[in-house]
Amino acid sequence: LKRQLVDPPGGGGGGKGDGFDVNKTGDARIGLVGFPSVGKSTLLNTMTGTFSEVAAYEFTTLTCIPGIIRHQGAKLQLLDLPGIIEGAKDGKGRGRQVISTARTCNVIVMVLDALKPLTHKQLIDHELEGFGMRLNKTPPKITYRKKEKGGLNIVTAVPLTKLSHETIKAVCAEYRVISADFVFRCDATVDEFIDVIEGNRVYVPCIYVMNKIDHLSLEELELLDKVDHYCPVSGNLKWNLEGLLEKIWEYCDMVRIYTKPKGSDPDWNDPVILPRQKRSVEHFCNRIHKNMIKNFKHALVWGLSAKHKPQRVGKDHLLDDEDVVQIVKKV
Repeated sequence: LKRQLVDPPGGGGGGKGDGFDVNKTGDARIGLVGFPSVGKSTLLNTMTGTFSEVAAYEFTTLTCIPGIIRHQGAKLQLLDLPGIIEGAKDGKGRGRQVISTARTCNVIVMVLDALKPLTHKQLIDHELEGFGMRLNKTPPKITYRKKEKGGLNIVTAVPLTKLSHETIKAVCAEYRVISADFVFRCDATVDEFIDVIEGNRVYVPCIYVMNKIDHLSLEELELLDKVDHYCPVSGNLKWNLEGLLEKIWEYCDMVRIYTKPKGSDPDWNDPVILPRQKRSVEHFCNRIHKNMIKNFKHALVWGLSAKHKPQRVGKDHLLDDEDVVQIVKKV
């Protein structure tokens, strides 16, 4: 049942979704999610200058509206998604379309009305979790490999306190996994083990934005300060929008690499933006042009990742934020 919720069966040649098939542009995609009328469109308008209809009634935004922010030399695509309602993961109020678009984002910005309590946060967390999204979590360190025969082989590198071998076998029987190798490198829970077997979970960083803080007292603000991953803003009065932008950049977890043509100064205005997980010289070359790596001889690197200035490196060298790279091609 859970799998059908996450991957609904394709029925017929369903009609084209309006406004949800937004092309991914820029270096990262940020999705604004939240209940109707919490100020998502106001945030999009003030931060990107893109017009998204704003009104004091609920369900003003009915499709997905994109906008672009330029920050630290990177292009960030901001998506204003329609309001999520309770039961969205079951398809209520176009919930499936909204959440499936949210699954493609690099960072989720959950906009919450500071006047309405944190139960909203728990409800939206529940809707997104039910659709296979895991917010501010890392994938469990469990290696899972299916095989043709040989039964279940379970190897544990750490003691399992929340999971017994009987439970593992029962879950495997439920999912019709007869022969497989499992290596546990963390003290996993049953839910994390099921996530690994399902294999369709998306792990996304999330920022909880408390909007309309201008209506709160200092005592209430201090209470909100105890929430993890939180950022207070006021979309109408433009309070702390810079702080939110810095937090989004931090959660995107990307590095800026500057190019340096031979015999001239580095291009400081237009860095190449790479995700921190894919920041080798090879990824850098592929980002510029896919054929560049074929003629690659070595690279000269200045910056934090270089032991001396410049250091001559191969394609597997890992770059750091604000490094300068010069590519030397084969003659």
